[in-house]
Amino acid sequence: MRDAVIVDAVRTPIGKGKPTGRLAGVHPVDLHAHAIRSLVERTGIDPALIDDVISGAVGQIGEQSMNTARWAALAAGLPESVPAVTVDRQCGSSQQAIHFAAQGVLSGAYDIAIASGIESMGRVPMGSQMAGKDPFGAGVAARYPEGLVPQGISAELIAANWGFSREQLDAYSAESHRRAAQAWADGKFAGEVAALKAPGPDGTLVDVTTDESVRPGTTPEVLAGLKPAFKADLWSERFPQIDWRVTAGNSSPINDGASAVLITGSDTAKKLGLEPRARLHSFSVVGDDPLYMLTGVIPATRKVLDRAGLKLSDIDAFEVNEAFASVVLAWQAELGADLDKVNINGGAISIGHPLGASGGRLMTTLLSVLEQTGGRYGLQTMCEAGGLANATIIERL
Repeated sequence: MRDAVIVDAVRTPIGKGKPTGRLAGVHPVDLHAHAIRSLVERTGIDPALIDDVISGAVGQIGEQSMNTARWAALAAGLPESVPAVTVDRQCGSSQQAIHFAAQGVLSGAYDIAIASGIESMGRVPMGSQMAGKDPFGAGVAARYPEGLVPQGISAELIAANWGFSREQLDAYSAESHRRAAQAWADGKFAGEVAALKAPGPDGTLVDVTTDESVRPGTTPEVLAGLKPAFKADLWSERFPQIDWRVTAGNSSPINDGASAVLITGSDTAKKLGLEPRARLHSFSVVGDDPLYMLTGVIPATRKVLDRAGLKLSDIDAFEVNEAFASVVLAWQAELGADLDKVNINGGAISIGHPLGASGGRLMTTLLSVLEQTGGRYGLQTMCEAGGLANATIIERL
């Protein structure tokens, strides 16, 4: 039987998604191309051998439109003969791209594929693809007559349902910053980040080498001073159980970034003299309640463990996307995972969450963590808008 392995993975530094962010001057296609080009250079693969580039992007409008994966592949210098496609499973888009690439290799449809992701949230603001339009239609409105809610309200509902205090959310978030800052200080991100040059405020090129959203001095006391981010009379009337605990400090920020992963089979890797880092072991994708929206990580984790024939205790490291602190804490409360094994080098609350790139970013970091700790199995899962979630188990080689 064929298998699917990861030869290498890389990500850009993560910038703040605002006009003053370090990556604000880089077009999304060029930022995406940098990750793809860096991956090809690191592996030494002949780019003409790549069967497909499958890329995640959420804001598929403006500078990230027109099948942005194709333009990133060309900007990266890949031959015109290499195809590319852009997929959207919301925040899990590039994790889904990894699944599609691996499934293509497993089926024999591909020998070599790149799974990548991009989101320049400073240049393509979150939600701009909707442009004030109704994305749901009459059928969804009839099925959910009370209406769906923004993700921040879902995060508040989760905090209320599981009884997480503001202090718990802020303490978790401060720890994310501490871990990420320590990982940078200890050089643990050095092998996964492809630094680049970007135009500074005066137009001159400056080196961008680190994640911009990590705040080493963050403490629960500092976070306690922030106001609730989503409080509104409309939601208070509809959901009286909410007491407004979700803030910008215990949520993921707005970011720019890109990631890329090279996937092939062990047979192809051996033939080309490539050394795989991990085997893609098992996959799952689930749908869940679109009102709570972000809880899909719980059934997705159970499903992927069942498919893998593994127990939670078999997993040495977890990457659970920190869209909101309440999401990770609810996942942990339901499954009983050891938080010391979760987001060991920090998560999206500190590192950042460039939507379409985050699945590849988490995978890149998960590979690093397994190698740094000597772990065998790693599990990655992400909540996604609409009540969706992906989960992936990899085995370090």
